[in-house]
Amino acid sequence: MPLSVLIVDDQPLLRLGFRMILSSHPDVTVAGEAADGAEAVRLAAELAPDVVLMDIRMPGVDGIEATRRIIAAHGATRVLILTTFDIDRYAYAALRAGASGFLLKDVRPADLLFAILAVASGDAVVAPSLTRRLLDAFAHRLPDPDQPEPPADPRLARLTEREVVVLHEVAAGRSNAEIAKSLVLSEATVKTHVGRILAKLELRDRVQAVVFAYETGFVRACDRPPTRPGG
Repeated sequence: MPLSVLIVDDQPLLRLGFRMILSSHPDVTVAGEAADGAEAVRLAAELAPDVVLMDIRMPGVDGIEATRRIIAAHGATRVLILTTFDIDRYAYAALRAGASGFLLKDVRPADLLFAILAVASGDAVVAPSLTRRLLDAFAHRLPDPDQPEPPADPRLARLTEREVVVLHEVAAGRSNAEIAKSLVLSEATVKTHVGRILAKLELRDRVQAVVFAYETGFVRACDRPPTRPGG
């Protein structure tokens, strides 16, 4: 069945433009439109869309708070943030709220459609202009490679050696196809590994996996092959 998408933006002309773009793809259908965050939360509960295309700056309930409420109530729904503002704090706040992607409104139609399909399948999508800066924002959290390693997060011990390697690849921002090529695996096998990693680490999606990898020190300042904690 086609993916259902809820469009959320306070500008009618932009909603119309997004609707036209989405309607051009046979595997995507527009479930509805909302002009603000409060309406988005209500319609998400009513329509249960696969993906919510979410603006950030709207009157009343903004896109970040709406994302937080939608994810809390409907974990299966993915949120893709689409905004005019190339501002790091918006991107980080959106990802923290549970968004699966963050793109700017100058994205090409084909890339927007690809992003919607990607987040619906469990991938994470972040605008290229923001990716490097988001990684830089985590740099101060990384352990000094010349200092002893801090104790590993106990959840990491749940992973197999192969899953540890796959998590390292995910944290580097690589897609399933890229991981499959690097590790000489099928994409289906990689997808299975990613799903098991998320389940074992109690994470919702790949975005949370990347945040987990940086915040726990799993990804270190030196780029050396990962080893299984305690082994």
